[in-house]
Amino acid sequence: MHMKNILKNRTALSTVVTTLIILVVSVLLAGVVTYFAINVTSTRVQEESLQLSMLHVWVPQTAGAGTPTEAAFLIINTGGRDVVINKVTVRGQQAAFDGATVYSGVSTAAVTDDLTYIGSTTAPLMVTAIEAGPIVTGTTHCVLAADSNDITLKSGNSMVIYIVGPDSVTINDIGLTVGITVFTSQAMYYQEANVQAYVP
Repeated sequence: MHMKNILKNRTALSTVVTTLIILVVSVLLAGVVTYFAINVTSTRVQEESLQLSMLHVWVPQTAGAGTPTEAAFLIINTGGRDVVINKVTVRGQQAAFDGATVYSGVSTAAVTDDLTYIGSTTAPLMVTAIEAGPIVTGTTHCVLAADSNDITLKSGNSMVIYIVGPDSVTINDIGLTVGITVFTSQAMYYQEANVQAYVP
């Protein structure tokens, strides 16, 4: 009788140990799969990184052919891969790559001074670094060209983007905050800017 109890106890113990081993292996396998998925996702996200700064939206007091509403910002590709910008929106309204709305140029020097209102849409547009002093002077950072297709930005490069006549921004929006969003095939980058009045 005592021998039968020992055999039963051993059988019961082996069943518990087997169940525990299966459970531990399942948990480890699930952990490995989860870690692999997170690692792949984080690696892909880290490969692409854009930084938006110097965001402006200007509305002239008197709009005209030489004084359109403008939006501008500096974008820096701080990631390890080249990116294609396929869409830019101001206040949710897409700026068309139609050769007359979005202008971009890769900077030839570090942009340390703030961007300024250009006003003219006569190509080529010049973006300069304005120096302090009684007489306004500047060093050209880049020449802007009208975009008719998606914009390519190489890794490590800086680009200045101007949007002429962004939709849904009027003189009544001066002082309000609007969002500017840049879309790539992998992500979207959102920043906000205050609408400023431009007085010549």
